[in-house]
Amino acid sequence: MSMKRKVAILGATGAVGQRYIQLLQEHPWFEISVLAASERSAGKKFKDACNWVMETDLPREIAEMQVANVDVASVEKAGDVDLVFSSLPGDLAGPVEAEFAAIYPVFSKASAHRMEKDVPLIIPEINPDHVELIKIQQRLRGWKGFISTDPNCSTIQMAITLKPLMQFDLRQVMVSTMQALSGAGYPGVPSLDIIDNVVPFISGEEDKMETEALKILGTYEGGAIRYADFKVSASCNRVNVKDGHLESIFVKLDQEPPLEQIEAAFEDFRGAPQLLKLPSAPAQPIIVRREKNRPQPRYDRDLGNGMSVVVGRIRTDSIMTFKYMCLGHNTVRGAAGGGILSAELYVVNGLA
Repeated sequence: MSMKRKVAILGATGAVGQRYIQLLQEHPWFEISVLAASERSAGKKFKDACNWVMETDLPREIAEMQVANVDVASVEKAGDVDLVFSSLPGDLAGPVEAEFAAIYPVFSKASAHRMEKDVPLIIPEINPDHVELIKIQQRLRGWKGFISTDPNCSTIQMAITLKPLMQFDLRQVMVSTMQALSGAGYPGVPSLDIIDNVVPFISGEEDKMETEALKILGTYEGGAIRYADFKVSASCNRVNVKDGHLESIFVKLDQEPPLEQIEAAFEDFRGAPQLLKLPSAPAQPIIVRREKNRPQPRYDRDLGNGMSVVVGRIRTDSIMTFKYMCLGHNTVRGAAGGGILSAELYVVNGLA
């Protein structure tokens, strides 16, 4: 690729926006051109508008960039843009992303457009063919650009592990999550709510897991997505962990393959990003840990540079068929890293 594509980040001062900045440093295909945020931050240097909460230092050149307001005119005035990463809050994202999508490719982390019929909900390893929806979206809406969405963070890691199980005729899924604090953004959950505690409710999360997975794992045919025909039941909890969602997943299969075959299905799974050798793709999307007490967020969330999903405690179940634990880094694979990988997929498909 001869020229790097110039990128605008919407919601750049937030935790996911910061993760985009961190992951895009030295990216071979993308270069940050514009940082945009709310009117409260617009006009300030990024270092003055942002409370930097990443583990790495704020890059000097980013610190000195002036923040633009989140609208097309302000962003175009601030710099050249080829594509847009949006980490805007859901309530703001809908109309703002549509305004940008009329002109630019928009890769959205927000929930606003995920379930619209002509909007792809992409995990590059699972449903790369769903990018074809873009052509229909552009025709229907008269857009030069488009919106492509990334799923909810807890849905992403679950769906990645369900894909290789579909060969065994997947019928039912039950999942109970233990979700990290960073999933609530920054500053997230008040300390007195979560210290010495588990919060057994995350607004909207269970519905997202139960519906998004069926769209992602569905089939693209006749210009539309036919949803997958299994059922998902989710129960979501917030726990006192900084990064890394841990999920306990139970699956009902029509077939009863031996345990070794399930393990092999996870370990052998590869998708388009691995075949295409996309820059952000982990060599192994699913890593199996065989120790009896793994995966654990603190030890396993950064495997594959935070882009691998880690599975362990795979065992038969007396009610369902199998059960296992599933761990993913919620702000890397589950947020900014997943968005960047999606953009890479679109670039190699000539769509962005």
